[in-house]
Amino acid sequence: MSQPLRILQIVPSISLVYGGPSQMVLGLSAALAQEGVGVTVLTTDSNGDVGQAPLDVPLNQPILQDGYQICYFRCSPFRRYKFSLDLLGWLAEHAQEFDLAHIHALFSPVSTAAAFVARDRQLPYILRPLGTLDPADLRKKRYLKQIYAVLLERPNLAGAAAVHFTCTQEAKISERFGTVTPDVIIPLGVQLPQQWPEPGQALTQLGIPSNQPLVLFMSRIDPKKGLNLLIPTLERLLAEGWDFHFVLAGTNPQDPAYEKKIQTQVQASPLGRHTTITGFVQGDFKMALLQDAAMFVMPSYYENFGIAVAEAMAAGTPVVISNQVYIWEEVQEAEAGWVTSCNVDSLTQVLRLALQDADERRRRGLKAQEYARKYYSWSAIARQTIETYQQILADQSARLNASMTQR
Repeated sequence: MSQPLRILQIVPSISLVYGGPSQMVLGLSAALAQEGVGVTVLTTDSNGDVGQAPLDVPLNQPILQDGYQICYFRCSPFRRYKFSLDLLGWLAEHAQEFDLAHIHALFSPVSTAAAFVARDRQLPYILRPLGTLDPADLRKKRYLKQIYAVLLERPNLAGAAAVHFTCTQEAKISERFGTVTPDVIIPLGVQLPQQWPEPGQALTQLGIPSNQPLVLFMSRIDPKKGLNLLIPTLERLLAEGWDFHFVLAGTNPQDPAYEKKIQTQVQASPLGRHTTITGFVQGDFKMALLQDAAMFVMPSYYENFGIAVAEAMAAGTPVVISNQVYIWEEVQEAEAGWVTSCNVDSLTQVLRLALQDADERRRRGLKAQEYARKYYSWSAIARQTIETYQQILADQSARLNASMTQR
């Protein structure tokens, strides 16, 4: 009987408040453990976003949860940048105990340094960039990132066993800084509840009539999400006489001024009388909103995957997304919703189509749910990830054997 895989998952922080990409690491780890993989997560005690107090967790020791181990390390020095010398020291000491490291995030000091340590200890590693190689994302702090990339991330990319992208489009557009590294395409997973809330629960809680379509935006309130397209589009549809209720769900602790600007804009508009602003949502209420929505809308300017889109699909809700949300081809092929360009005219036309036909919304919602359960369930993704790990290790073993034969 072969030895089970021993895998490290390394992520700069785990946000217990706002979730996000780091929570995907925990979902993957639990799913891998369910398949018999030995998983240890290394992270810091940073609670994700700037301004959050450190996590109140035991440090420098493994904690067992959901079948895997997680080790938290103090952010020190450079707490703002989620750096941890203790984490890197642990990795250097224990690297030989693992078969492979899966490192999540580029342009993050602790992830950057972890890749260096893995190479030094001859531990093969996969890098997941989390959208940071997108040309649109690289334009932020462009000159600083160019220097960082040349000095630090280019060697990390060149030395990686693979780069993990979450969809084909993300891989197509991502910058590699002149390196040639194999790509692997593995989507993110959706944690489905054991039992969905009763249909209509969110509508009742928010006082929305059952015959009034709920148009849902649920994501970080950020300029890249296309709210500057969605708000005027909804205003135009109201002026045309369409009846709907808009729910704006989400927050942005890193940019509260922008969040406030959007809230003020909606409240000062005729749209305000037809809108509920919920702030951050989670748990049963989040699931109820996703389930009761007539459609989920995210006209982002760029989105390497869009986990909220996948969550809406899993809830049986059709999605309206831009062609810059990189799973748009999958959505279009599966007939799981509608795809729009990033402009008000296109978005208006698509939302008008979606609003006018409840039967078509239901048909596309069922298609969305079918697709999400087949491709975005954690069990399916865990099996795909294990196959990737095994192939990487087999290729490494073959190269090592070939090298020894040539000597």
